[in-house]
This record gives sequence, C-alpha cells and structure tokens, in this order.
Amino acid sequence: MSCSLARRLQWGTVSTRATSSPIEPGPPQSLSERRPQLSVERLVDELEPPWRFDAVRFDTYIPDPNHPSQPEAVAVLAAFAAGIGGGPAGGSGLRSWFSRKPAAPTGPRGVYLDGGYGVGKTHLLASLWHAAPVPSHQKAFGTFVELTNLVGALGFQETVRVLGRYKLLCIDEFELDDPGDTVLVSSLLSKLVDAGVSLAATSNTLPGKLGEGRFAAADFLREIQGLSAHFRPLRIDGEDYRHRGLPEAPPPYADEVVTKTARTSFGASLDHFPHLLGHLSQVHPSRYGALIEGVRLVCLTGVEPVPDQSTALRLVVLADRLYDAEIPVIASGVPFDRLFGEDMLRGGYRKKYYRAISRLTALARDAGNFDGGA
Repeated sequence: MSCSLARRLQWGTVSTRATSSPIEPGPPQSLSERRPQLSVERLVDELEPPWRFDAVRFDTYIPDPNHPSQPEAVAVLAAFAAGIGGGPAGGSGLRSWFSRKPAAPTGPRGVYLDGGYGVGKTHLLASLWHAAPVPSHQKAFGTFVELTNLVGALGFQETVRVLGRYKLLCIDEFELDDPGDTVLVSSLLSKLVDAGVSLAATSNTLPGKLGEGRFAAADFLREIQGLSAHFRPLRIDGEDYRHRGLPEAPPPYADEVVTKTARTSFGASLDHFPHLLGHLSQVHPSRYGALIEGVRLVCLTGVEPVPDQSTALRLVVLADRLYDAEIPVIASGVPFDRLFGEDMLRGGYRKKYYRAISRLTALARDAGNFDGGA
C-alpha cells in the first residue's frame, strides 16, 4: 500500500463508521471469534451512505468525456434531487401511516441507474442522497441485501411502516438473481411508492454485456412490473475505475508475511480463510458490518476457492462491508479472481461474484505495497 496508508494503519487513523471501539495494539484478533449482536435501532440508524461516500457530491463526480451518458446522469439526478421533499412521507407512528393520503405523483418517483462495474453509480447515488433537500432522518440509503436483511429483522409490515416515513430511499446494487428477494422488495417498493417515498436504485450489467443496450434496465422494469411507470432508467457507460491498468487481482503473499503483518499492525485481524468462511455461516449477514467493527486491516491465510453457493453468497456480503469501510485486505493462498469457479461465474448469481472480485481486488491493491511492518 502507499506510505500514507501504511502510516494511517500504524497510527490507527484509517477511518470507518464502525470504529467507536477500535482493536487495541497487541496480538491480532480473529473475526472468527466475534459474535456481534445488533439491535433493530442500529439497523435503521445505519441506513445512510457508507463512510467512503461521506464527502461525495455531484460536483466531485468527474464525467468521462468519452461517455456522454455520465454528464447526462449528473444533470438528471441533480434535477431529481431538487424535487424531493414535496410528498407526504415524513410522519411518524401508526396513526400517521394509516391516515396518510398521498397525492398521485405527476411524474416518475424514481430513477434507476444501469451500468457496468466501477462507472460511479454508487458515487452518484450517494450524491443524490446528500443533495436531497430534506433532513438526514427523512432519507435512507442501503444496498439491496441490507434492505432484505431489514425485512428479515423487522418483518414486512414494520419495514413498510419504518421506511414509509422517509422522503427518499436509495437502493444500491439492486439484484435480479434471486426471484424470491426480488418479489419481496418489489412488493415493499410498491407500498413505499404509494406512501409517497421517492426511490433511486442502481444495478450492474455483466462485463461483456455493456454493448447490449438496456439489458439490465429491461430486466429490472419487467421484474417490478407495476413500478415501471415510476422509474426513469438512466444508462451510464464507462470503464471500471477500480481495475483500470490492473485487470487481474494482485498476487497473494506468503503465509508468514501475512501473519507477521497482522502481528505488527495496529487494528489488524488474522484469520485462516476456511475457518472464517465457516464462521460466517453462524452470523446473520446483517451483522457483518458489526463483525468488522474497529478493524483497520484484514489479514487472511490460506485463501482458496469457495466450496459452495451459500458460502459464496455470504462472502459477497462480507466483501461489500469491507469495501464500504475501506478496510484493506492482505492475503495468502489463491488470488481473489480465483475465488469463484467457472460454474458460479456462469450461474444466476454471477453479478454478485463479479462485484465481490472487483471489490476484494481493490482492497488487495490498497494493501499491495505493505512491507510487513507496523
């Protein structure tokens, strides 16, 4: 990693939202030994953009002049943000929910950002959240997975009641690979649109599919059927900024280098990869953010291809939480672009696996120049 990042690791200044109780200097802790508990209140309170997007705004997004769809998306989203806040959402309690009589919207209540990996969709979605002229407690931001986890924790009706109080709901990484989850969230979004909540969502097309027009947008609008009239799809073309100049994952380290790094770095965790995968099966994915709380460097030994689909999907969620928290990863074993077998990369969950590879590769690149010392 860069000298700057190495110093931040040494002095414990790498920032994440979940660093209220940082790991103290000394022997590295193991994520596999952590069993975090998470209250419903915290699940709701965490519905905001990840730490890495705290400072992003529309004017910090630098459009690629070779892709006119990028500046067009900025203009459309800025106009959309300016119109948020006039609906009926924002009340509290059951009385407010059942007495609400929203006016019929005069135009689309949502925007859908369709594009490839790393073109800045999350940057734009977070910028929309920041630009919306309503208080923070009236706008929510979460991934598709976090939204389904919220429904699992609260129940469907309570989730409708809680989210129905918001003026804006931003959903990052809307996924179409699980029909059950898609139908669940589609039903939820229908209720929220009826309540006057404005919606914004992002999703990914697959590498190699970018020339096939609005493939992902068409799938999205078909799956949510009744909501299609409420969304304006925006295509965003471009290159994956996370992989520009380095399409493959960096080579892994030797076990002894990873172990030494963990033992000499402030805020490091150290886990044997297969043991960590097993532990993830015992922790609800909604708690993976708490699982890495206080960690500033993740060290993994013995990385190997994941053995099955369920394990792979849990790893995807962990990769998302690590990426959101900007926690670099140093590992031994196979490189991250070999985590998922060809059958998985051709299957129904391939979009998730490509995203995990992209994000873990970015985190491995962050740790790429680490010299093993603190």
